[in-house]
Amino acid sequence: MASKAEDLLQDYKAKRNFAKTQEPAGDAVKAGKSGRGSFVVQKHDATRLHYDFRIELDGVLKSWAVTKGPSNNPADKRLAVRVEDHPLEYGGFEGTIPEDEYGGGTVMLWDQGTWEAIGDPHEGLEKGDLKVRLFGERMKGEYVLVHMKGRDTKRKSGPDRENWLLIKHRDGYARDKNTLTTRFTRSVATGRDFKGIASGAAPTKSSRIEADAVWHSDPEEAEKADQKTRVTQKAKGGATPDFRPVQLATLVDAVPAGDGWLFEMKYDGYRCVAAVEGKSVRLFTRNGLDWTEQFGALVEPLQKLGIGSALIDGEVCAFDDKGRTDFTTLKNVLSGGGRLEYFAFDLLELDGKDLTKKPLVERKAALEGLLGKATRRDPIQYSSHVTGHGQKVFDALCRDGHEGVIAKRAQDPYRGDRTKSWLKIKCLKRQEFVIGGWSPSSKRKGFASLLVGTWDKGKLLYRGRVGTGFSQDLLGELDGKLKALESKDSPFDAVPRERARGAHWVRPELVAEIAYTELTGDDILRHPSFVGLRGDKPAKEVSMENPIRLDDGEEVAERLGVRLTSPERVVYPGQGITKAQIVAYYEDVAEAMLPHIENRPLSLVRCPQGRAKQCFFQKHDTGGFPEQLLSKAIAEKDGEKKDYFYIKELAGLVAGTQMNVLEWHIWGSRFLAVEKPDRMVFDIDPDEDLPFSAITEAATDIRDRLTDLGLNSYPLVSGGKGIHVIVPLKPTKPWPEIKAFCRALAQSMATDEPDRFTANLSKARRKGRLFIDYLRNERGSTAISPWSVRSREGAPVAAPVEWDEVKGLTKANGFSLAAAAGRARDAGAWSGYFEEKQQLTVKMLKALNAEVES
Repeated sequence: MASKAEDLLQDYKAKRNFAKTQEPAGDAVKAGKSGRGSFVVQKHDATRLHYDFRIELDGVLKSWAVTKGPSNNPADKRLAVRVEDHPLEYGGFEGTIPEDEYGGGTVMLWDQGTWEAIGDPHEGLEKGDLKVRLFGERMKGEYVLVHMKGRDTKRKSGPDRENWLLIKHRDGYARDKNTLTTRFTRSVATGRDFKGIASGAAPTKSSRIEADAVWHSDPEEAEKADQKTRVTQKAKGGATPDFRPVQLATLVDAVPAGDGWLFEMKYDGYRCVAAVEGKSVRLFTRNGLDWTEQFGALVEPLQKLGIGSALIDGEVCAFDDKGRTDFTTLKNVLSGGGRLEYFAFDLLELDGKDLTKKPLVERKAALEGLLGKATRRDPIQYSSHVTGHGQKVFDALCRDGHEGVIAKRAQDPYRGDRTKSWLKIKCLKRQEFVIGGWSPSSKRKGFASLLVGTWDKGKLLYRGRVGTGFSQDLLGELDGKLKALESKDSPFDAVPRERARGAHWVRPELVAEIAYTELTGDDILRHPSFVGLRGDKPAKEVSMENPIRLDDGEEVAERLGVRLTSPERVVYPGQGITKAQIVAYYEDVAEAMLPHIENRPLSLVRCPQGRAKQCFFQKHDTGGFPEQLLSKAIAEKDGEKKDYFYIKELAGLVAGTQMNVLEWHIWGSRFLAVEKPDRMVFDIDPDEDLPFSAITEAATDIRDRLTDLGLNSYPLVSGGKGIHVIVPLKPTKPWPEIKAFCRALAQSMATDEPDRFTANLSKARRKGRLFIDYLRNERGSTAISPWSVRSREGAPVAAPVEWDEVKGLTKANGFSLAAAAGRARDAGAWSGYFEEKQQLTVKMLKALNAEVES
């Protein structure tokens, strides 16, 4: 890669005299990397003012000069002239190039961040259709670079000048009017303008604090506000709070009872996290999109609150003529102007302190005190609640035509995930659907109905047609959007022949809110009506939202013939998770979990008084267990036979839960061939002072060594401290050979990098190192089962992940019950695991032993 990058930089170096210019010479050529690359935009005041757009690829910065600067308006097609590749170091350059040198003038770091290709980037460059996704501080979302072949500028000498277009894709970051170059006029790294850079003035702010934190519709006011904000931020020593993932509610079919629940109105609007620090205000959607501009009418009212620093969770709404929050009205207000309301219902941070671990009632009390007394005329409102009496609240809201109610556990912490700590109960059925096509109208130009669907296990399933609920203005708007997304192929997995006939297909990118009465027997919408387009949720995240029974865990046990005593007993006090909820979780993941755990000898971690009390391991059946928790005799090393637990179906998991089993640990072999393992486990056990990145790097190193030997492996976050690397095998080798192989691999890594790894069990030898635990690969040893809950704070799950996810992991206990259940429903991970036919060979073991001996 280095030599290739050096070749690509020859034109760059030939044009510059590095004895005169401060620009980097590009001598420190770096190898390319996988995943996201860096990108930068440099505002260049040369002979003609322009913006240099650069993305990292093949160890260099591919570069285009954008004459009018980038735009976030999809209607703008900015000329982007391809220029020579630049070295990666150029991405940090800000300064002045002497006037008599190539490109003479002042260079400002106008934007920086990372990028990823949509499709193959090399193929995109070759074809002249390079689609990118940007994660900058100013440029965000999807863009495309289109080469105008046939319209390149001819030159007398040298290659023709390639003329491209830089165009914004229509997504959540798109605007109908370009605001990028007018709103952002200072360096993203130093806060300086061109004059400050040219004079060598000191930076005015930290590169971690964005110069443009305060939003104004007037660019001149924005510039004044920038200066004021920087002074304020410097004095306070901090910046606007960062966005956090929001807590989401689970749809259920009944209202929970009891005074342990708070009940709030379910607002019909856009979820919004408000990050406020004095006059600095940023407004985010539930997926972290910056919608400060769209919700701009709320910025000044939030500024006037005089809040020091806070991160607030709430809903942006607009009222219809009947005094109800209404999504269609909200869409009209956002596009045509009008009054917005913000209903604040949770407080995540206050003056730099994290409040998410505090009970909801305490967070809401702090929020109410922060907002003060608001009148009905104020656009910022505290979302009040009722304690208990949930059914009465729900009946009253439905009677008045509202959407429904949200039930929240009063004593629970805030968790940025979908949980059963928050429940939603709807008066009417309504949710998001993906638009995949349209049927033409015989009465007018355009469409008669939209064809919609939802994602399920990677497939877009057809859910029906929607032909009502459209205004004339909306019909015209949708016509244009559909035309821009036209596709030759149907995005649906299957569509009934009579519906596919004459249909026009589109790329599945638009998300529509649809109201309907019910689903037919084949899951098609009955009496659907269009409510509006949503821009706050990616189309890929839209799945069918079916309400679950509120007490479904108890019902599951009853259906399976397991007597579940005390189903509402709280097992995880910190999260309020009950025994019935654990049963419900195992029903959700059973299809994914059972193939890993069935017919294996087990060791159980039992916690009769809940996870916070005494827990213990049990591997032998001592009697008194439900009949669904099976056992079978295995000979011990001394020849004595003892009964080991095992299960065959979901009923076994439920029976274990009834007996307070909080962890399921499995042998590496099944009863069918108990002396020949069908899996190997490498458990990466870190010294507690090491960062988690050390664990993820070790996991990929183990993977690479196994790959070199011809073995595929699969990563599992343990739900504890580390990562397990699992190798599925054909059960052909006995335990001693498997253990010998695993020991040899661990020792070879410890030999190669003794300062990083150890294969010694001693705690003292582990200081500052990673212990590669190979000892789980011997007869009678166990490892945590994929999808098992752990008896640890937070009720984490041992979750299978893909290798391309490992680098981005920050902890091993990051999967909650809800997150793991969602992953399992979406086909989980480890595609192809059970199809592996690989086995250890003598050649592999000899190769490893040779490494260790050398």
